[in-house]
Amino acid sequence: MASPPASRRLTGSAQQPLNRVAPKGSHGTSRGTSIKSMAIAQVGVRRPGVARSALVAATVLGALAAASIAIALLGALGVTHAAPVYLLAVVVVGMRWGTVPAVATSVAAFLAYDFLFVQPLYTFTINSPEEWLNLLLLLAVAVAIGRLVAVQAAHAEQLAQRAREAQALFGISRALAETRTVEEAAPMVLHQLAAAAAMDRIWFGLGTTPAEERTIADTAPGETLPVPAWQVVLQRSPGDEPARWVRMHVATAMARRRADRATVHRVRVEASGEPLGSVWALRARDEREPDRAETRILSAAADQLGQAIVRDRADQERTVAEIARRSEALKTALLDSVSHDLRTPLATIRAAAGSMLDESVSWTAADQREAFQAIDAEAERMGRLVRNLLDLSRIEGGVLKPDLEPTDLDDILPGIARRLGAATTKHLTMELPDSLPPVLADQVYLSQVLANLLENAIRHGGDTIRVTGRQRPDGLVEVAVEDDGPGVPKSALPHLFEKFYQAGPAGEGKRRGMGIGMTVVEGLTRAMGGEVAACRSDLGGLRVEVRLRPAPIPAEPDAQPGAR
Repeated sequence: MASPPASRRLTGSAQQPLNRVAPKGSHGTSRGTSIKSMAIAQVGVRRPGVARSALVAATVLGALAAASIAIALLGALGVTHAAPVYLLAVVVVGMRWGTVPAVATSVAAFLAYDFLFVQPLYTFTINSPEEWLNLLLLLAVAVAIGRLVAVQAAHAEQLAQRAREAQALFGISRALAETRTVEEAAPMVLHQLAAAAAMDRIWFGLGTTPAEERTIADTAPGETLPVPAWQVVLQRSPGDEPARWVRMHVATAMARRRADRATVHRVRVEASGEPLGSVWALRARDEREPDRAETRILSAAADQLGQAIVRDRADQERTVAEIARRSEALKTALLDSVSHDLRTPLATIRAAAGSMLDESVSWTAADQREAFQAIDAEAERMGRLVRNLLDLSRIEGGVLKPDLEPTDLDDILPGIARRLGAATTKHLTMELPDSLPPVLADQVYLSQVLANLLENAIRHGGDTIRVTGRQRPDGLVEVAVEDDGPGVPKSALPHLFEKFYQAGPAGEGKRRGMGIGMTVVEGLTRAMGGEVAACRSDLGGLRVEVRLRPAPIPAEPDAQPGAR
């Protein structure tokens, strides 16, 4: 982000013109903006303008005129010594403009009463010592009252200003507390800050230097960022010393410079001395400089943004650490499960093959067939484990590309049931109505889904396993695999298809596998445009339903002319 713009006429703290000193031999840096020369001076309060002076004078004259008319009317009614009426004029001026105008009004009231109502009239001569005493007392009381009223008015204004400041900072703190990140909170913070600090525009950039900053929020996002020739930077002093606004000259390309119509104020955003970014504020050059309250608000907002950035960094670091910890735990669990699930079939295959190679053992044809079946079943189990791992990686990578075609469930389910049922003594039944239409599926993926469901029921279900099919009222074809086993807790049903999630009845001590079979079932089913759900079975155990779209029925060809 280019450093913000514009300049403003500033005065020194001692009401002296700003001394501009430009060092020679400076060169620009990247993006055409760099600090080429600097002239630093404290920004003081600007001298009262002609308009303000005229308004103060009009208030004083109006108050004195009104008081003089009131005294004249009271004199006509026979009231003497009505000089205290001038105290009301002093009170009005003191409340509106402060101590100096109130004291000036006191002196003017003293002279006006002497000139208009003390004998001899219309002169500043006083013959009676008693009148001297009255006038001097009037002057003393008027000065004291004017001073007290001005102090009270200033105190009340200061309290109101502090209240507005506290309200603005509370709104900023609340916006930062209710959002998750600084980038989310920044737009709300800047809008509140622009209203509280009376700025025309505010934007917030993140970066170690102005040239490297990236704008993340702006109260006028559709407008181009200004290119400054001068900028006013807030210099914060250690301890309780008030912050100072410092003017700095910024070198820009001549072609990009424009007439300075506004002043850009910059407040650095830091945390523990580390530069994090800047809050930039734009204000028309013919307006006043930021007062103490506005300066405090800008400074406090920058500090809160800096702490929020540190908080976001800490949250991100904790998140990264937690992800790394969980990834390591999942990796360990995966390796442990894979090694166990591979060792079991390998041990069975090796034992069967070793026994068959032992020449001292005589094998009957039935024994050999049983050994071959055990080897085949364990090899198929290993192959299914490897396929699950490969399918899981493809599901997570989003590279599954099913080849959908009309598939008859009667052609797939019986073969899977025979292969898996041959290695178990559990009772497996299958109920598929003849009217069940073909489904639109990838035959390889559908076979893997059904095999995973049947194997899960065989390993963890009861003695009875039932496979049913039906066409739902919504048109989908549903295949359900259920058992009469202990099932899973109700609280585990929403997590059943999560990766590495293992659900089982309380107190079950045997190993429950890798926990990816059901994840593969859900991933492959959704890849084929279907859906999967789990619930309690009427048999007492777990029921898993796979729902697929029916295959479209091809339209019959139109009869050809002349066909018999």
